[in-house]
Amino acid sequence: MPATTQMLAAVKEGAGSVPVVFVNISDPVGTGFVDKLARPGGNITGFTNFEYGMGGKWLQILEEIAPQVTRVGLITNPKNPNTALYERAIEASSSLRLLTLPVNNAGEIERAFDDFARESNSGLLVMPDPLTISHRELIITSAGRNRLPTAYPYRLFAASGGLFSYGTDRVDLYRRAASYVDRVLKGANPGDLPIQQPTKFELVINLKTAKALGLSVPLQLLGRADEIIE
Repeated sequence: MPATTQMLAAVKEGAGSVPVVFVNISDPVGTGFVDKLARPGGNITGFTNFEYGMGGKWLQILEEIAPQVTRVGLITNPKNPNTALYERAIEASSSLRLLTLPVNNAGEIERAFDDFARESNSGLLVMPDPLTISHRELIITSAGRNRLPTAYPYRLFAASGGLFSYGTDRVDLYRRAASYVDRVLKGANPGDLPIQQPTKFELVINLKTAKALGLSVPLQLLGRADEIIE
């Protein structure tokens, strides 16, 4: 069950006509894996994990928690084909100053955080990508050291000390994907199974991190949170 765009590309190349059910792919149509969401065609179907418009939601929550922020950096993997689509959606939803900070490895991540923090009233959005997930401890530590309010796409970031996360409930996504695997094993044609979009999202706020950054989380926002880490 491929769970990244890069993984799905590799599986598609070698799978031939073998049925494939993916999970956690942002834009299967735009990246050319399937023809349509309603009727993917071919031998691939699965579950998307994000809508690009969610970038606006990350910014909205960041502004609620850290209203002093006027400048936002986007931590991105330049090799991810979805990066530009996220950037366009985020730019369309905000009047804040936005800067793209492409990173390829740990050294570039540290430099990006240190350089960006030199200007006051700055915050960050971390884009969903295997690179940012694998370096999440470094990213969270760098954000704390530089006192940068930072938004994250997955719960595991907030659970590891990130300020807050808003994103797909990944457990629910895999649970739903299992039903498609079952249908394919029983003879269903993947090309006839519509691409499914996420239905459950979760907002997780880490109050300990907010306090360390000198931020007071509004009660209204706390009331909307699915989980509060203290």
